[in-house]
Amino acid sequence: MYFVDRSVAVIKPKAPFLAWLNAVPDNDMIELSLDALRADCTVILLPEFDEPEEAISHIDEMFDKLFRIELSSWYEDEALWPQDRSLKAFWEWFDVEVHSTLLDTVDADIMNSPVDVDED
Repeated sequence: MYFVDRSVAVIKPKAPFLAWLNAVPDNDMIELSLDALRADCTVILLPEFDEPEEAISHIDEMFDKLFRIELSSWYEDEALWPQDRSLKAFWEWFDVEVHSTLLDTVDADIMNSPVDVDED
């Protein structure tokens, strides 16, 4: 195992995200529960931080991209996305867990691929 010089954040949808998802017109998906939605969440790598507040500031700087990634993972049509995608809305729609220790248990190189989310 290897220590990785990063912190991690887990982005967990909250009730407003679930309400939006279940209210999308012509949603033919099975209605999800919040527990189901929060069972397999997006995890992002962050720079190492001494204080959790530093990680939160980093999230604040990239909230728009994270918001767009979360929405587009369900619906690519931006016309279906909520109008309010402000920083305040981000924190109302998502919990963020920050963790300072990351261990790599795989003895192989990590492959990085860019995330393609159009920005306004």
